[in-house]
Amino acid sequence: MATTVARASAPPGVRRSVRILGVRVDDVTEDETVLLADALIRAGGRHQVVTVNPEFVIEAGRNPVFAAALEGADLATPDGVGLLLAARYLGTPLRGRVTGVELTQRLAALSAQRGYRLFLLGAAPGVAQAAALALQRRYPGLIIAGTFAGSPDPRHEPFLRQLIVAAQPHILLVAYGHPRQDVWIARNQPYLNVPLAIGVGGVFDYLSGRVPRAPAWMRRAGLEWFYRLLRQPERWPRIVDAVPRFTWAVVTRGRRG
Repeated sequence: MATTVARASAPPGVRRSVRILGVRVDDVTEDETVLLADALIRAGGRHQVVTVNPEFVIEAGRNPVFAAALEGADLATPDGVGLLLAARYLGTPLRGRVTGVELTQRLAALSAQRGYRLFLLGAAPGVAQAAALALQRRYPGLIIAGTFAGSPDPRHEPFLRQLIVAAQPHILLVAYGHPRQDVWIARNQPYLNVPLAIGVGGVFDYLSGRVPRAPAWMRRAGLEWFYRLLRQPERWPRIVDAVPRFTWAVVTRGRRG
């Protein structure tokens, strides 16, 4: 089966994982993810979290470096209604979504409570700083260790490593978009040793107000992709991956061994 229950390969603290077209997705709720994130930070060492959505699954099928980064992550959360529908269709339902925006906000709240330090890396110049200010307004006491736009180009990595290591964050949020952000984290974590590093895609754009989110009813109905397409027509190649291509792949290949 292309989608299987895989308790033996689930990360510590995760009851089970499923595989959708070969990509591992951990069956965790938002509350459980925050508890696991806190435990990973307290455990020390370095950890990576990936927020898997249908685009990730399709990209992993044609990009072995990205697929390896996803497989090596300490936690792979289910981000996207399409994943929930696919898992249900394939007989191993997931219990809920863990979206990047909500997870970032929950981690900011946790950090304000625990004294954890956040570093925001990526997005357009000034966006990470604006997102950080928005988080600090919402969560008084939140410590921002640093913000920087930067670039995922490997030639910039020595400088970025020095910058992040000097800031000593507990949580690193990287907004370079997939697959670059997740591959960047996998490649640089051995040098950074950040307790928790997460690729967050366009989250900084939403938090800063640069890009509006879909109305709540559209998010609940699984139509956020349609709202994004209306607002940002240039995203249509990504929407093709996330909706028709992913759906076709699940229906035609998902049940094959």
